[in-house]
Amino acid sequence: MKKKILIISGGISKERAISLDTGRQVAKELKKNGYRVKITEPNYKLFSTIKSFKPKTIFNALHGQFGEDGYIQTILESTGIPYTHSGVISSALAMDKEISKKIFIKDKILTPKFFCYSFNLSKNDLIKKIEKKIKFPVVIKPINEGSSVNVFICNKSNILRKLNLLREYTKIIVEEFIPGREIQAAIIGSKKLGAIELKPKRKFYDYQAKYNPNAKTKHIIPVDLTKNKYNQLMNIALKAHKILRCSGVTRSDFKFFNDKFYLLEVNTQPGMTKLSLVPEIAAYKKISFIKLIELLLKNAIKIK
Repeated sequence: MKKKILIISGGISKERAISLDTGRQVAKELKKNGYRVKITEPNYKLFSTIKSFKPKTIFNALHGQFGEDGYIQTILESTGIPYTHSGVISSALAMDKEISKKIFIKDKILTPKFFCYSFNLSKNDLIKKIEKKIKFPVVIKPINEGSSVNVFICNKSNILRKLNLLREYTKIIVEEFIPGREIQAAIIGSKKLGAIELKPKRKFYDYQAKYNPNAKTKHIIPVDLTKNKYNQLMNIALKAHKILRCSGVTRSDFKFFNDKFYLLEVNTQPGMTKLSLVPEIAAYKKISFIKLIELLLKNAIKIK
């Protein structure tokens, strides 16, 4: 009998459904390959479940707030049991789009121009600030959500209506809209896994394009880039992974425009569902789903 693995999935973020799907599919694959597996929610029973089940490793299948922002990682640190994906600080830095973008800029990684907005300007002042600093169209999004939750492309005529949809957040990002190709690059451990290009039927690769099978987003692999450009892409992804001190797997989201790669963000908890990109990239590289999961377990953070 192979090792016992505890999978934490679900949670209370807006990505709960995706997390549950990730947890189910990882559990199914592990069970099929002889592992003893238990799935649990990150609730008040978590510590008692860990104590009774005594897992060798904890697989973090959570997405979104409280799952990939350092919160659950802080709790897992106290258990003394190795857990997958990035640690407390790396998770918090990557999830906070304001902080991570400042780190990218400091380390000379190209990222779209932006500023933060706290609903503290009049309509005219906000529009003036956008026209002075960025120009329309712009992207507005929460600072700390994943899976393109509540991300909108706005022009001058609709920005106020879209902003009203984000009133639940105290601060949001207002970002330069970069047209061009959508390319994602994956790193695992400290190695370059590969890249994939996406051609959504929708305006951009939003939540529906990611998780609705009927959205008909086209996945292109291998990516049509010269060898030099492909190497440049993967080097940027690896650099971002390292400067944020990430562990396990990360997926970096890029726009490729005017022969330049713009890094949008680094995802420390990429999905592991049938429509997820990292398993697809891995499969193209002849890495099976179980092998990918085992690589994540092998790269689990060891608690000192």
